Amino acid sequence: MRVIDGVHRVLAAKARGQLSIEAEFFDGGQADAFLRAVEANVSHGLPLSQEDRRAAADRILRSHPHLSDRAIGRVAGLGTKAVAALRRNSAGASLQPEMRLGRDGRVRPVSGEAGRQRVAEIIAQLPQASLREVARLAGVSPATVSAVRRRLVAGESPQAGRTVAATATSPVRRQPVRRTPQECSDPAAVLEKLVRDPSLRHKAEGRQLLRLLRQNAIGTEEWSELTAAVPAHCGELVVDLARQCAEIWLEFAQEVDARMRTTERLAANG
Repeated sequence: MRVIDGVHRVLAAKARGQLSIEAEFFDGGQADAFLRAVEANVSHGLPLSQEDRRAAADRILRSHPHLSDRAIGRVAGLGTKAVAALRRNSAGASLQPEMRLGRDGRVRPVSGEAGRQRVAEIIAQLPQASLREVARLAGVSPATVSAVRRRLVAGESPQAGRTVAATATSPVRRQPVRRTPQECSDPAAVLEKLVRDPSLRHKAEGRQLLRLLRQNAIGTEEWSELTAAVPAHCGELVVDLARQCAEIWLEFAQEVDARMRTTERLAANG
């Protein structure tokens, strides 16, 4: 019957002479209760000091070593690098699990090489599988799948920094679509061209896509202004979120590209 979150609210109710108060019961052990308490106190109320956050993350690393650095960082309000440094310096660093549970609920390997090798094997078995499907089967991010796929297309090893000889069964590199210099340097010009396309403007899904593209099609100067607006204490969180958004857009681009190649192949075969 220990209060996990809301100690001050309980004290205020007692001061007003209340005999009861609405509560949400938590079902779990002490370690899980501490995890919940830290997450709640980071998101509202008086902000925890940096020392308090590091102490909380260190305790969570000992009680929940299977959680990823990002997951623990989100709970404790720390950056991924800060949590990774705490993990390396912890007493049980050599006993850390080989698989970790991420913020998205997926279990992924700590070693990137093992994950990349699994991606290569799955792509060989299921060449038509989407980025999302391969990522789910291999337990890696869509960005990793995309990177491995690019290396395989180029006749390289799935592991970064290694190369292999191209074989007769290696995929053929697709020639990039030629764009004008203005289109390459000015996203606004590309967006304007898409906005004029009736096949996008006259469909609800197309208009939604245009809205999303409009929000992301900003110039270098605007990016510089937005970068300067990020406070230091939010930097790690903004970086993590931006990378997740980039992975989502990359997956979207790969799926559209795969559909285009399928359409072109069917057209070529008559």
